Amino acid sequence: MTSRPTPRRTVLAVAIGVVVAAVSSSAHAAPRRGPQRPVGPHGPDGPEDGTADARTDADATASAAIDYHGWASCRDWRSGTAEGTRVETGDRPGVVIDHPISTTLYTDPHTGARTAWEYAAWTTPRYTLPVPASEAVVSWNAHTPPGTWLQIELHGTYTDGTSTPWYVLGRWTSGDAEGDIRRTSVDDQRDGRSSISTDTFAMDAAAGPLRLAGYELKITLYRRPGTALTPTVWRLGAMASDLPGRFTVPASTPAPAGRRELKVPRYSQEIHKGQYPEYDNGGEAWCSPTSSQMIIEYWGRRPTPADLAWVNPAYADPQVCHAARYTYDYQYQGCGNWPFNAAYAATYRDLRGVVTRLGSLNDAERLIGVGIPLITSQSFLATELDGAGYGTAGHLMTVVGFTAKGDVIANDPASPSNAAVRRVYKRRQFENIWLRTKRYNASNKVVSGTGGICYLYFPVDLTADQRRVLGELGIR
Repeated sequence: MTSRPTPRRTVLAVAIGVVVAAVSSSAHAAPRRGPQRPVGPHGPDGPEDGTADARTDADATASAAIDYHGWASCRDWRSGTAEGTRVETGDRPGVVIDHPISTTLYTDPHTGARTAWEYAAWTTPRYTLPVPASEAVVSWNAHTPPGTWLQIELHGTYTDGTSTPWYVLGRWTSGDAEGDIRRTSVDDQRDGRSSISTDTFAMDAAAGPLRLAGYELKITLYRRPGTALTPTVWRLGAMASDLPGRFTVPASTPAPAGRRELKVPRYSQEIHKGQYPEYDNGGEAWCSPTSSQMIIEYWGRRPTPADLAWVNPAYADPQVCHAARYTYDYQYQGCGNWPFNAAYAATYRDLRGVVTRLGSLNDAERLIGVGIPLITSQSFLATELDGAGYGTAGHLMTVVGFTAKGDVIANDPASPSNAAVRRVYKRRQFENIWLRTKRYNASNKVVSGTGGICYLYFPVDLTADQRRVLGELGIR
C-alpha cells in the first residue's frame, strides 16, 4: 500500500440529517488501486447482505438528488461576469484573456519558485440547486499554453443563507514545461461547516442538516506579464448531490438499449508497476489515467510520437505513462484527481470531459446504447465482485458494454496484461459496489462507497441520440 504524507480524501455521501464521524479505511484495504475517500458511519442501517436496503424511499429519490450544471456555450459565457476576459466564438466557444486586470505573485509550493503573473477572471451567475447538496465536484475543459495556468474556485450559499469562503478546487495547467506551475489541489480549506478534500466540496459532520443551496464558480486565467498568451476555457461545471446513506441499492432491470459492446482499447495498469516513481510508481496507482487513455483512444485521439518521446522506449503502451504524467496532482501525490483526469481528456482535439454521478445502471446502459463508454469508481472487498481477484478502497475501470443478460462488460485496468483487461462482472454485484454510499471494509468498519461517480468523455460533434441522452443526464 502506498503511503501519503498528506491526509487522504475524507468525503462522500453524507446521509440526510445524520451526523457523520470520519473513519479512515486506507489502513485496512488491500490493495490500494485508486483514490480513497473514506468516511465514517452514516447512522443505523441494515447489514450488507445483498438485499435491498430498508430505505426504499431514499432509493426512489437518489437520481433526483444528483445535479450536473455546466457553462459551455456562447450564451453561457455571456451570462457570467467578465473581469478582463472575452468570449471566443466558434465550434468550441470559450473565454480567454482580453486584458489583464492586475498582477500577482504566486509561490509554487512544489518548486519554491516565486513568480509574477498577470490575470483576468470569469464568474458564473449564481446557480440555485434544485435539491440542496451535501457535496460537489467541479470539472473544467481548457487549453493552457506554456506560461499560462488556471485557478478554479467555488463560492457556495448554505441553506441558512450564509456563505462559504471562496474555495480553491484546483490550480491547473495542461503541461509541465520549465517555468510552469505544478498542477495541484489545495489542502486545509474549511470553515467549520464544510471543507475541501482534494477535488471535492463536502458538508462536515458538525453541520448537521445544513446543506449547500447554491453556488457560483470562478475561473482565473493567468499568464506571464507582457505576453499575448492566454488560456482558453471551453467548459466549466459542477456535479452536486445529496445521496441517501445506504449499504445496498435496488436491483435494476436490464435494458435492451445497453446490450452491445463498444470497441474500446484495452490497457493494463499493472504492466507499468515500478515505472516513473515521480508520478506515483505505476501499477495500482494508475487506474484513473489508464482508464482515461482507453476512452480517449476509443474516440480516435492519442498522443503524437513527439508527445511520447520522453517515455523510456523499453516501456509498453507509453501513452499510459503520458496520461499519468499529465494527470498527476503534486499535492495529492497521485493520478487519481477526478477533474484533473477529465481536464486531461479535454486537451485532445475537440474532446470534452465531465465528472458527474449516475443514478442507476440503466443510465449507463443508455450511454452505451448510443456509443458512449464511461469510467466508474468503486470500492469493494474481494468477495463482493466475482472474477476481480482483488479488493480495493477505490478503483477506476471502464464500462464498455452489457451482455444479453445485462451483466457488465468492463475494461478493468487492474489486470496482469492487456489481454486480460476485458472482464464480465455480475450485474447485481457491480451495481451495488458502484452505487452504494456505505460499505464494510476488511476490518468490518463502516466506510464510504462512491455513490455512482463517473467520468464521461465525448466529442464536440455528437449524434442526435448522443446529445439527447447526455441532455437527459443534465450534460449539455
